[in-house]
Amino acid sequence: PDQLAPPDSPSAARFLAQATLATTPHDIDQLVQLGWDAWLDQQFAMPLPDSLWAWMNAKGFGAAQYKSTDVGIDNALWWRLLNSPDTLRQRVVLVLSEIFVVSVRNMPVPWGQFGCAAYWDLLEAECFGNFRTLIERITLSPAMGVYLSMRGSSKEDASGRRPDENFARELLQLFTIGLVQLQPDGSPQLDATGQPVETYSNDDITGLARVFTGWDFDRFDAGSPAYMQRPMVFNQAAHSTADKTFLGATIAGSTPGLLALQQALDAICQHPNVAPFVARRLIQRLTSSNPSAGYVSRVAAAFNDNGQGVRGDMKAVIRAILLDVEVRLGLSPMSTDVSGKLREPVLRFLQWARVVQVQSADGLWNVGDLSAPDRLGQSPMRSPSVFNFFRPAYVPTQSALAQQGLVAPEFQITDECTVIGYANFMFQVLPYGASGVSANYADWLPLANDPAALVDRINLLFTGRTLSATLVADLVSAISTLPMSLSDGALRRVVTAMLIVLCSPEYLVQF
Repeated sequence: PDQLAPPDSPSAARFLAQATLATTPHDIDQLVQLGWDAWLDQQFAMPLPDSLWAWMNAKGFGAAQYKSTDVGIDNALWWRLLNSPDTLRQRVVLVLSEIFVVSVRNMPVPWGQFGCAAYWDLLEAECFGNFRTLIERITLSPAMGVYLSMRGSSKEDASGRRPDENFARELLQLFTIGLVQLQPDGSPQLDATGQPVETYSNDDITGLARVFTGWDFDRFDAGSPAYMQRPMVFNQAAHSTADKTFLGATIAGSTPGLLALQQALDAICQHPNVAPFVARRLIQRLTSSNPSAGYVSRVAAAFNDNGQGVRGDMKAVIRAILLDVEVRLGLSPMSTDVSGKLREPVLRFLQWARVVQVQSADGLWNVGDLSAPDRLGQSPMRSPSVFNFFRPAYVPTQSALAQQGLVAPEFQITDECTVIGYANFMFQVLPYGASGVSANYADWLPLANDPAALVDRINLLFTGRTLSATLVADLVSAISTLPMSLSDGALRRVVTAMLIVLCSPEYLVQF
């Protein structure tokens, strides 16, 4: 970041909208005072928050009537995302939960919602650590064991039974190396005929699946959610003793189960694809849907070596993504109309909710599942599949983006229903709050007498002052027509201005 100027208020606000869940005046002042690197250092050093799993238990969601439900996980996630001060960590964990997907929608075991809470706790604990450690903990998570059916996978036998291949396939395809061999800048390697070179075959999946046999819950007890907090344990009797050959490596059949798993993950995480593959996925979720080859290459280099010879240092990767010249200075070799990304609905909601400091009177944060199309069309840990709510390579059909060869992942959940649903949902929640939480506009109401100041504050906190002069002028003009003589006149001005911005294309596309 030597070539980055110190942050001012607009550049700080724009950075915070990418690196955190919301931007407040205090956050801006702190970033301006500390500078880019020191602010990141401070965020990396913040202590872990209280366990989500423990919060759910303390709030009574471990009662017997909730055993076979998903009740409690939404409460816990909104409590965390709307309150926790470690806002960089929460932003990164939300990203990881959309890449290494586990969803309460497919958790058909007792206390599955507690498994999801423990999984979030795991992501919090490892998101600033090492990628290799993160992958191993994800692999042995009971929630992942259920979601991708590795839990209970058994060795082949004479009846024709074969090890479950689900986790092995998604580990390679979605979590680590992808489908085709990559250059260090993320572009595909091509063979002599100009076709992309595949990274693995079905034989590789078959061999790798044997590694993941013999793992199951640690002391399963349907009477309590406690088992969902413990990593899976190894049962030799169910483990394949055949040799395990994949990606050019062979693990002898006699290798002990945990060691075989660790050797397999070592081999996968050393694959040259991991750095550019993971770099591009994280960039897409944090800053840009279509990063340049140079941007991917620089982040991949940070993954391969944090400057001290360490591979997979997540702090170095996050720092490289957020402080790259392409995203901080707009120095993309591509034209500016292909930079940035569409803000995903959950982030729009969280940004508003944190800015107005929503509170839960009963302490239960009962916001609920917001994934219906007449709400946000998206909700944390409620993905319909392992592919998340939207795929990294999604291209809107018959669009200008398609003609330019660009991807726009978040547009996969953007259609006539969800656009109108989002606008109506925000129209309903803005004045007073969402289900289970109330909004606090005390800091905003005094600005209602000065429409220009009101719009400028919204513009700064929500967009880093990137709204066009035309939209700002139109907003000020529109807000000025709302009479202050009504009892709720000030609130109407504030809420109307926020709603127009939150639904405007200039806000929805984040640069």
